[in-house]
Amino acid sequence: MMNPCIQLHANDDVLIAREDVPAGTALTDSVTTTADIPAGHKVARRAIASGAPVIRYNQVIGFAVQDIRPGEHVHSHNLAMGHVDLDYAFCRDAKPTVADSPQRTFMGIRRADGRVATRNYIAVISSVNCSATAAKMIGDHYRNALGEFPNVDGVLALTHKSGCGLDHPLPGINALKSALAGYARHPNIAHVIVVGLGCEITNLGDVLGGAPGDSYSIQTEGGTQKLVDKVIARIDEVLPEVNAVQREPVPLAELKLAMQCGGSSGVSGISCNPALGYAVDLLVRQGGTAILSETTECYGAEHLLTARAASEEVGQKLVDRIKWWEAFTAKNNMVIDNNPSPGNKAGGLTTIIEKSLGSIAKGGTTNLNEVYQYAEPVAAGKGLVFMDAPAFDPVGATAQVAGGANLMVFTTDRGSAFGCKPAPSIKLAGSTSLYERMPDDMDINAGTILDGTESVEEVGVRIFERIIAVASGERSRSEAMGYGEEEFCPWDMGVML
Repeated sequence: MMNPCIQLHANDDVLIAREDVPAGTALTDSVTTTADIPAGHKVARRAIASGAPVIRYNQVIGFAVQDIRPGEHVHSHNLAMGHVDLDYAFCRDAKPTVADSPQRTFMGIRRADGRVATRNYIAVISSVNCSATAAKMIGDHYRNALGEFPNVDGVLALTHKSGCGLDHPLPGINALKSALAGYARHPNIAHVIVVGLGCEITNLGDVLGGAPGDSYSIQTEGGTQKLVDKVIARIDEVLPEVNAVQREPVPLAELKLAMQCGGSSGVSGISCNPALGYAVDLLVRQGGTAILSETTECYGAEHLLTARAASEEVGQKLVDRIKWWEAFTAKNNMVIDNNPSPGNKAGGLTTIIEKSLGSIAKGGTTNLNEVYQYAEPVAAGKGLVFMDAPAFDPVGATAQVAGGANLMVFTTDRGSAFGCKPAPSIKLAGSTSLYERMPDDMDINAGTILDGTESVEEVGVRIFERIIAVASGERSRSEAMGYGEEEFCPWDMGVML
């Protein structure tokens, strides 16, 4: 019979429950549970003195706040954050990435300017919240009405809650403009139409930034209905041209994969996250780009990334972003350890360090080659890179897509419903119970790792093949459910971790 708990490393002080474990369960000859241990939670495998560090993943995840006996439940009642001295060891573990052969391809859409798309959308982007309703009216007009244009994936209405106010280079305004411009030039959008009110700070021409498209304002066109009618007429005009595309074999080097996690639990860092990391390694060895993000969810684990930074400059960029977040939270009378949500904690995650150590497993094992600011354009063929963003999924995903990600993989174990059009999103379930509970939302079950029926590597290969299939046009679960427009959420620089 398989042990109901997992020991991740010989040096670890804790075991992780694969499933709910009742009190009185003998886990080893010397460890018997003294309380019920929920799935994903920790149980002490040896005595831990009050004040001593607690080790998981062979890393410190916090400190005992009281003596802990073998078999006891280890969680927020007896484990807390504390100061950990991190050795950034810039570049110590960096090594050349060996390219895989033969080179794999996916069926992509190559634009006239050479950019490669995985989807083919028309987008209506509101430059300000005042024009959001008009954009929605236009998008609704084309819902389930593109049967004559089978190569057009849809007409997206991408709206937001900002765009008005002071025209000044404040960080929040710059983030909004960068996100809007990034979506306007995204390769998955064949034609973009920016609709505005006419007096907002997000100038329509700035949003387009030379992208193929048009801009209209409610004030100039004579009101909402006239604007809506004019934009619909314009979309009708360009639909045949947008439809006239064909997929062709494209090297995987043209893929830019975004990675996000949400609704994480204590087993996410054992199943879905490392399995995605293995798939990311396969993609990077094919010349592709993988974008790790969620800065506050690498906090306390950043030293594992700086140690494999391609250069000290790259490693320092990541450290600088960490320091910025420390200052940002301190200014707002918060700490980054506020990040683990009630759901995360219910799933067994106790401190932000523990969460971060599991989160960065999504990034695999190759060199960290660059660090980008929020929504900054990401160069192709860069391997593993990092983008600074909050850990609130829609805000971080918006940055990655604005940076050029043309596909996303999203890991979860508590459960998440998410999409990020125009980029398709693949969702990985961290446990079989989640996969069976939310079958309409989950693409791949990584819980087989916990069940003992597949290895991390085997699931990683399945994820890699699914990435290729979805990039080639196969629909993901979130696309089938219609997710992806409401998740467009540029960061307003408010407090979010």
